[in-house]
Amino acid sequence: MAVTTDHDQKAGFARPLSISESVHEQIYQRIMSLEILPGARIPIDQLARELNVSQTPVRDALTRLEREGLVRKAHLIGYSAAPQLTPKEFDDLYRFRLMLEPESARQACLRLTPEKLERLENAAADMEKGEQPVSRNSRYSRFARADAHFHDEILKVADNEFARQALTDRHIHLHIFRLMFHSRVTQEALEEHERLLAAFRAGDADAAYHAMHDHIERSRDRLAAAFE
Repeated sequence: MAVTTDHDQKAGFARPLSISESVHEQIYQRIMSLEILPGARIPIDQLARELNVSQTPVRDALTRLEREGLVRKAHLIGYSAAPQLTPKEFDDLYRFRLMLEPESARQACLRLTPEKLERLENAAADMEKGEQPVSRNSRYSRFARADAHFHDEILKVADNEFARQALTDRHIHLHIFRLMFHSRVTQEALEEHERLLAAFRAGDADAAYHAMHDHIERSRDRLAAAFE
């Protein structure tokens, strides 16, 4: 089994992942890159052989992925990848995001301190920096997590736990990024995030609202082709 690492930003070095973490990361990448298709069964014994590990870390990884919303477990059937969003679910999700996230960005801007702004800057920077990915799949899956983290940090600063849980409990960013694997993704999103950060730096709450609104609308438009 290949040795993998996780970049420790504070210490400035890469640390080896544990077997459990490495197995989780590899299965996560397969799901996000659609190597494991939505709805497909995930046989534990087969994965253990492919990854050259025992079944225990595979079970642990699938349990964690179930909590993350990417895997489902059915009685007498076992594990399978979560189904893809339907067009109706996609439309409902983006209308919900447009109701919730722009106002959360406004509230976050009003509550910013230098320390909180630095936290947002670091979360945004993590999408471009860090350990070099070994493949397009690993780069893509890493970006998906970093994007989810950035949006979650904004919701934390907005300080409305009900709003935050409404979004994070559905693991919306991970499901969205599965739709986006074969689409143009990162550069446009990074530019939109930078406009949002510019509003935060300027302390302009209205600009933060509109930057987030624009970002979500553009994200929706980028993904519409997935249903054509």
